[in-house]
Amino acid sequence: MSVPSELQDMLQDFLTEAGELLDGVDVKLIELEHRKDDAGLLNEIFRGFHTIKGGAGFLEAQPLVDVCHRTESLFDQLRSGKRFLSPEMLDVIMLATAAVRRMFDEMAGQGDAGPADPALLESLSAWVAGDVPPANAPAPSLDPAAEAALPASGTAPAAAAAAAGDPDWHALYGALTGVPSPAIAPPTEPAHPAPAADAPHPAKPAAPGKPADVKDSTLRIDIIRFDQILNLSGEIGLVKNRLARLRSDLMGGKRDAVTMKHFDRAVSQLTALVGDLQNTVMKARMQPVGRVFQKYVRIARDLSRQLGKDVDLVIEGETTEIDKTMLDLLNDPLTHLVRNAVDHGVDSPAERAAAGKSVRSEIKLSAQQVGDRVMIEIADDGRGMRPEVLRDKAVEKGLITLQEASMLDDAGALNLIFLPGFSTKTEISGVSGRGVGMDVVKTNITKLNGRIQVFSVPGRGTRVVFALPLTLAILPVLVFRLTKQPYALPLRLVREIIRLDASNVQLVADRPSIIMRGEVLPVIALADLLKTERGPGGVGLVIQDGVDSLVLAVDGFIGQDEVVIKALDKFRPKGVAGATQSGDGALVLVLDLSELLQQHGWKVAA
Repeated sequence: MSVPSELQDMLQDFLTEAGELLDGVDVKLIELEHRKDDAGLLNEIFRGFHTIKGGAGFLEAQPLVDVCHRTESLFDQLRSGKRFLSPEMLDVIMLATAAVRRMFDEMAGQGDAGPADPALLESLSAWVAGDVPPANAPAPSLDPAAEAALPASGTAPAAAAAAAGDPDWHALYGALTGVPSPAIAPPTEPAHPAPAADAPHPAKPAAPGKPADVKDSTLRIDIIRFDQILNLSGEIGLVKNRLARLRSDLMGGKRDAVTMKHFDRAVSQLTALVGDLQNTVMKARMQPVGRVFQKYVRIARDLSRQLGKDVDLVIEGETTEIDKTMLDLLNDPLTHLVRNAVDHGVDSPAERAAAGKSVRSEIKLSAQQVGDRVMIEIADDGRGMRPEVLRDKAVEKGLITLQEASMLDDAGALNLIFLPGFSTKTEISGVSGRGVGMDVVKTNITKLNGRIQVFSVPGRGTRVVFALPLTLAILPVLVFRLTKQPYALPLRLVREIIRLDASNVQLVADRPSIIMRGEVLPVIALADLLKTERGPGGVGLVIQDGVDSLVLAVDGFIGQDEVVIKALDKFRPKGVAGATQSGDGALVLVLDLSELLQQHGWKVAA
């Protein structure tokens, strides 16, 4: 039954709160895997499912109620000691949380949650009853995309397994989550409590994070910050009234020293209040990164199970705050980097044992604020990367020439992983090998006005670090001009401003260049990139983007500013990130330099 129209206003609040609650349940389930007898964890997970069930019941989402009720009943028996947690039972519980996420997604899209797979419901009921789940449980139906990939015979593997009398848990997990899973053996009830927490924990399947639809456009604001915004708005209103009276006096010819002093004081007061309001609103948009980081613990565990690895994801700096808009946009890059660390970075248990390492590997996801930027790092203690291998692979795939490879230092070789089509995998799997991913990560981080760097020590591990501004709402820019048109670039890209003339520009390898402190920098006319009229030139912006540098020739320097960028939704020329307005009302185009350079064959690492 769909959610009644009179309850629609409550649906989004439920999805937001229940989604955050389920994120917490996921984290606690992974903790429970190491501390199977922890009564506190069992109670917290029980209450999580109970709370979600209550909200679902109020919204008349019966399929969601069914899954939560059976899972809640199972945890009620676990915390009373009637049942003991086994790896197989935990796998089925993870399937239940994946089903709940899928229902959240459906409710967000259409207000109606589809029924859970009968095989999952039967399995949960069997665990509650203390029985082995039935061997003839029906196989789950696949989604349309999965059905399209079936063999020409039309016989689904899940259906064949069901016909043979054995439930296909692999297909069940795939149908619920959209990702592959290793086979899960039919559970058997242990006769005694599970092993101690320090016993090796089993690997397990992959599950997605929180559905994108649950990530809504709402924002929770602390009431104190909201009161500050309200007070500042009121004070700005008073100053506006004061300026309106002074304007009338000035228009009436009253321009004595006292009136001008009052006018100047009112403008200064308005400037200060607007700055305070801007800072307060910015703080209201800030959210702790831990709210997003939590789900990567589940993603790392699930993928390590799929790949037969033993991985712990450790989170540090979860209270670090960043603009919520940026936090949402970080979801895809972080998901890929975590999966990449598990798949590429971390060695197998056998490899680690042979190298004298602990069998269990660790991936660290951390965040900290440094000045006006947030530093996010993903580090693993795996096999690391060898620069010579990266060079050879890039040449083999035709991404760079042998001569270009020989000129790359180790830092430049590590940046090769960001080239589209680059992969060190020899075989394509459902996880990696297609050479897509890291280039998308780089592109997304660049769009967030961030910088990304890679550090790696062979045999010891890899670190991927990126620096991001606290917010995208306000951007420090350098404003300059071509002929009479003002343009802007993010200030972080500009290393310095120099004079350009015939005395310092020379041809190097048939290309205009300038030599600065022993470094040869190519000189590129911005007018050529924009295909617009050339002006007199004479001003060079030394651009530092990652490990590469160049000089951008422009006609004049206007100054620095902090601007609010407006997106060009209906018409966005290539190489233009957005627009803003100067103090005199002129339109200023904010350039996307990476895009401009790429479409003209230049490669600048971000």
